[in-house]
Amino acid sequence: MAFWILKTEPTSYGFETLAAEKTARWDGVSNPVALKNIRAMRKGDEVMIYHTGDEKAVIGLATATSDGYPDPNDKAGKLAVVDLKAGKKLARPVTLAEIKAEPLFAESPLVRQPRLSVGPATDAQWKRLLKMAEG
Repeated sequence: MAFWILKTEPTSYGFETLAAEKTARWDGVSNPVALKNIRAMRKGDEVMIYHTGDEKAVIGLATATSDGYPDPNDKAGKLAVVDLKAGKKLARPVTLAEIKAEPLFAESPLVRQPRLSVGPATDAQWKRLLKMAEG
């Protein structure tokens, strides 16, 4: 199992929408590195949803219910998607400022590649984020 952080603009599709819908196809990604990461996702991988914009915080959890696969709406065959099942909202958001303050995240794509919308997290980073969300 792998761990991933997916970024989204909450005004266009936030964690609350995913939670209300319960499942979703995660699409709309076009960055080549982010697409490579989506293609690497496997059913059962754990996901954190990060809100961009004014919030800049990890908000909630989800699980991949499929492997990454070609976007069925992309006639050119270049895009990829993954299916997600909403998990719980974190007890409290973990802000980007808090994440940046932790040395454990110095090499994280969340910190090093701020425009990357789909990035991996290590096991240690995942556990730390969950602990930070406890309050």
